[in-house]
Amino acid sequence: MPADRRRPTKAQTRRQILDAAAAVFAERGIAATSLNDIASTAGLTKGAVYSSFDSKDELVLTIMEEHIVDRMAHATAVFDEIADLGDATSEAGARLLHGISSDSTWHRLLLEYWGLAMHDPELRDGLAERRNALREAISNAIRRIADLREITLPLPAEHLAVAMLALSNGLAVERGIEPGAVPDGLFAELLTLLIGERPSWG
Repeated sequence: MPADRRRPTKAQTRRQILDAAAAVFAERGIAATSLNDIASTAGLTKGAVYSSFDSKDELVLTIMEEHIVDRMAHATAVFDEIADLGDATSEAGARLLHGISSDSTWHRLLLEYWGLAMHDPELRDGLAERRNALREAISNAIRRIADLREITLPLPAEHLAVAMLALSNGLAVERGIEPGAVPDGLFAELLTLLIGERPSWG
């Protein structure tokens, strides 16, 4: 029987490119990485990369979007898994802080790209478009949780989404500079202040 030589699907190739790009960006940074570098790491041609992504910027934005969506989904899932609101809030904060600690590379890349975008209107517009979509997704998750738990939100969901992203990014910066400056329970405490339910760890 001949070996199975089926070509990878478009989705498989796209995943291969994203994984390779994330690895190379983490090692070299965004500015120092070329599409040729990514193609070589993925074991593909540059043309194969362009068949899935229009540019290096689209690759960066897609990786950032996937990361934050996955991290927020993992954190907010606790409100379906844990009955007690305080315990769920504590666990959500712990998961978010764990994400900050375990993937500091991603936050460095975000800061690098933000710095590049602040000097390039086209990059800034692309980043703003993706961040708007992320805030909307987080806002919808907050509204769902509020309805599920019958919580009266102290602020509009879209404002809370901005606050959560700002907290995540800010705590990542502070922990990256000095890990001990950000206690393990801090994110949970801050989430508690937002929804008014004291977590069980306190």
